[in-house]
Amino acid sequence: MIGKLNHVAIATPDVTAAAAMYRDALGARVSEPQALPDHGVTVVFVELPNTKIELLEPLGTNSPIQGFIDKNPTGGMHHVCYEVEDIIASRDALAASGAKVLGDGEPRQGAHGKPVIFLHPKDFAGTLIELEQA
Repeated sequence: MIGKLNHVAIATPDVTAAAAMYRDALGARVSEPQALPDHGVTVVFVELPNTKIELLEPLGTNSPIQGFIDKNPTGGMHHVCYEVEDIIASRDALAASGAKVLGDGEPRQGAHGKPVIFLHPKDFAGTLIELEQA
């Protein structure tokens, strides 16, 4: 079902400072910050030869990332994202196997403009999983 690793997401209290570290200290190519109000985050993508790092900063007081930052003030790994060929078929197969799809279960448009869903970390060794249609 799952394809390649699309990105690893790292929550940070300051996406600009985190992007600067990746750019200046590690020599990575980073995108400009992009506000995603529907997801409650500002994102920056760090381009790597084989995948991406998604830096996430809370956007607004109701950001789902804020709780993570409250528990981890310096930030940390938030989720991993895998590509799937068919997001609806994947969702249905996962739900049938007992995995919990977060939210209302309907795919939402992700940061790359493609449909995404999230899977509960309790079902995947404590890791929040994002699936993105390839």
